[in-house]
Amino acid sequence: MLFENLRRLENKADRVLMYPSDWSVSETADSRESNRFCYARDHYGVKLKPVEIQMKSGSDKLHKTARFNQTEYDRVLNLDSDATTLQTMDEIFLAPSSPVAMPLAYWMYPNKRTFTPALLLIQPSAAAFDRTMDASSSADSSIYDMEIMNNMHKDTTLTIPHRPYILLVREFRSNKHEAYLGNPGESWDAEQVF
Repeated sequence: MLFENLRRLENKADRVLMYPSDWSVSETADSRESNRFCYARDHYGVKLKPVEIQMKSGSDKLHKTARFNQTEYDRVLNLDSDATTLQTMDEIFLAPSSPVAMPLAYWMYPNKRTFTPALLLIQPSAAAFDRTMDASSSADSSIYDMEIMNNMHKDTTLTIPHRPYILLVREFRSNKHEAYLGNPGESWDAEQVF
């Protein structure tokens, strides 16, 4: 579990789990989600935060806009739910001020300069939330959040280096690592990378 790793690594930032406000999360609620959320709160120091989900029919991406509305924080680092952390990332919060910071999707580079919101550092604000909500609401349901973020921020995003923060599992099965390494003179060493 992501939160277990963050606690083990003793990260300094708050660990926040946002969930739809219509879910019943309590000690007495008899649901798998409620039990897991309470466990994360009690064992990993996670702050549980119910959020209003504003979604149009057939869309599951609009709930991700809630991260832009966490205005009680100066900065929010959002990790994809399928992420695994192997080291602390607290230093990312020291990056220069920018409304949005993301790494490049190295697996698409250099053919396509695309940022990945798999790791997304933002400065929350009501204005950023409204803009993101509008862009998400008007996007076709087949458009991924990666495309929405790139369309909105492609010219203003602060680039976070993908190394050591982003590594796709498929990199270990691949015979070509130039995109990840970013340097044709560097040799792939799976143990060093891991």
